[in-house]
Amino acid sequence: MADPVYLTFFGGLGEIGRNCAALEAHGRIVLLDCGQLFPDDMPGVDAVLPDFSWLLDRSDRLEACVITHAHEDHIGGLPYLLRALGEQGVTMPVYGAPFTLGMVRGKLSAAGIPVPDLLALEDHVRMPIGPFECEFLPVTHSTPSGLMTVFSTPQGRILHSSDFKLDPTPVDGRVTDLNRVRELAADGGIRLLLADSTNAGSAGSSSSESSIGPVMRQIFEDNEERRIIVGAFSSHVHRIQQVADAAAATGRTLVVMGPSMVRNMTLARELGLLRVSDGMLATDQDVEDLEPARTCIVCTGSQGEPRAALNLMGQGRHRYVAVGDLDTVVFSSHPIPGNEAAVARLHNALARRGVRLVHSGQLGVHTTGHGKADELLALHEAADPDLFIPVHGEYAHLVAHEDLARGRGMGVDQVLRCTDGDRVKLTSAGVAHVDRVPDVYVMVDESGRRVSEDLLQERRAVSGEGFVFVRVVVDKRGGCLDGRPIVESRGWMEPDERDAWHVEVADEVAQALAGVVADGECSEAELARLTRRATGRLVSRRTGRRPTLVPVVEVR
Repeated sequence: MADPVYLTFFGGLGEIGRNCAALEAHGRIVLLDCGQLFPDDMPGVDAVLPDFSWLLDRSDRLEACVITHAHEDHIGGLPYLLRALGEQGVTMPVYGAPFTLGMVRGKLSAAGIPVPDLLALEDHVRMPIGPFECEFLPVTHSTPSGLMTVFSTPQGRILHSSDFKLDPTPVDGRVTDLNRVRELAADGGIRLLLADSTNAGSAGSSSSESSIGPVMRQIFEDNEERRIIVGAFSSHVHRIQQVADAAAATGRTLVVMGPSMVRNMTLARELGLLRVSDGMLATDQDVEDLEPARTCIVCTGSQGEPRAALNLMGQGRHRYVAVGDLDTVVFSSHPIPGNEAAVARLHNALARRGVRLVHSGQLGVHTTGHGKADELLALHEAADPDLFIPVHGEYAHLVAHEDLARGRGMGVDQVLRCTDGDRVKLTSAGVAHVDRVPDVYVMVDESGRRVSEDLLQERRAVSGEGFVFVRVVVDKRGGCLDGRPIVESRGWMEPDERDAWHVEVADEVAQALAGVVADGECSEAELARLTRRATGRLVSRRTGRRPTLVPVVEVR
């Protein structure tokens, strides 16, 4: 009887981000992607990671990590995992396409993490990785060189689609290879399909990336007397190519702004994935010397990121660019779920400065990198899998993808819906849940230090309701307070009302503590509890507010 194969999902099943899964056979583990989730309403949190504890407990069994493409939700967790492995004295090779590995190398170098063996994968290459024979097929997505992976396992082939769409006319001519999938399905079959669910609930098919070029060219022609600023993802090389082509065709200099945009364009040009002549390029420091109507700026910040170039322009704080009524800003992206409010604020900030806005709600300046329902069904038809697990998406996306598979004719015992933390077992009898692994959000700040849920809640409370600080000094020998309590607060009361409230809080605390201190109570913890209770009672009774309370008691 063939050995079972286990799959463990650490993220990406129930949210857009943290994509990371482990395939295990014969006691050896291959990791598939290692991404992060971008924080939403998490003050002071820079990234949300998978919980790697299960992997770190089995680090001696880790063979490698295969990265499907260069988006942060697939590579953003690598620096943190590799650092943790390094602390155990373990190294792990990383496989990916050359562009993907270039992005990984840049991230690791910037974080000061030793770069492990980075092993380049070409389209259609076949090789053993750990206990699996692997084949890598090209897929079209919104970043170059995406790879679909076929794992040959003791339980048959497992096909992982990666993020993909079926674009018949991609900018680079590199189409998703469904023909090879059909060949594999006809020759031995696909035992288990894992497929991108992001657009499973969207009917029809996505439009081609190459459809953006003519729209972009028309925008440039319609704004020939204005400076054009295009906000886009720095990893979307094919979008940047079409912006560059439109700039070249209309005689504009291309100014590249934002560290990630500069870094990724440089990498893409070195690999021959981006064709832009040296003669048309300029830097942000050149902007003041360029004729605005002959200038195109391509930059980061289309998602409203606070420190990105577009947001700085909207706030009037960009070092080199002051936008106004002779600027047209093109948002060549859709807001990522959770970023809608930030993008709307940025639109308003730019509009207040007189900027003319162009976005996907008006013109076709963006198309998705994820296949819609008809494209997903085409993959299912080509693979004709025995079993199916929908992956990569919010929970509603997973449900919609399951419905597509069931509608195509798969039985209830052929489709398994999983979420973060699920561990499943693939055998000749099928695929089934067998266990759970930790799936908590691991939140880290910009330096990589972990942020606890308690600290996050405290930050939310402070940012939402402010804080009240009360300092009490107790004279232990005299059995009394040493002076009045000192009160400070922010974000709780209007500044001109603050002093009066501070007096009232100090009186309330002094009254609450006087008796117990006279009776000999000198536990700092107990007195702090009583201080907190007295302050909270007054604040709640008089205002209904719930600021963070910070009592500090010193017994002398």
